[in-house]
Amino acid sequence: MLAFDTSTEALSVALHCEAGSFGWNGPGGVAASAQLLPQIRRLLQQADIELTQLQAIAFGNGPGAFTGLRTACAVAQGLALGAALPVLPVDSLLIVAEGVRAEHHDAPADIDVVMDARMGEVYAGRYCWIAGRWLCHGAAALRTLGGLHALWALQPPRCVAGSAVQAFGERLHSAAALRVADNIDRAAALMRAAQQLWREKGGIDAAQALPLYLRDKVAMTVAERKALRQAGVAP
Repeated sequence: MLAFDTSTEALSVALHCEAGSFGWNGPGGVAASAQLLPQIRRLLQQADIELTQLQAIAFGNGPGAFTGLRTACAVAQGLALGAALPVLPVDSLLIVAEGVRAEHHDAPADIDVVMDARMGEVYAGRYCWIAGRWLCHGAAALRTLGGLHALWALQPPRCVAGSAVQAFGERLHSAAALRVADNIDRAAALMRAAQQLWREKGGIDAAQALPLYLRDKVAMTVAERKALRQAGVAP
């Protein structure tokens, strides 16, 4: 299986085959569209395998950056259609939860993933590791800090992880929850999440793959950006 994610400022590419597991994490954002295909080719060459020998192609389908989601989906569709392979859209927040589970052994079974969505908002979802598999106990949603805190007042988090931990700092009111920054091996976590999805549900036709957009508005007015800066929130 080949898997990649361009939903954040990082770019992650992973490959698993008979020759072993291969992965790469590097800068994404505006560089993702230029870096993705070369890194895919490099991993395939490293494993000495052709694209047509794979069983499936997985991609992080969001939530995340608008351009990044479009890039990952388009590349996954193009490669899969050319090689007659199914695709697996993977929840990008789940990648963080899986990375925390594998790399932080003190983390509880349920993890609230909160990623910085800019504009003073976060992408948030709650995931629970039960009997060797992930279950989503709160579908990924775009929330203001106020909305997130109201939800947490009813259902307090035990572990909060993701880029919003560092981006919002003490303005993220997570009470006594364990706080984990977004410093995981995303490529490895993505592959494990994709493998679970493949075992449980299999893939879908490449033509049916879609990014998960949670925000219709992708830009702010000058006045809105100024208001956020005055409130101490990075737009």
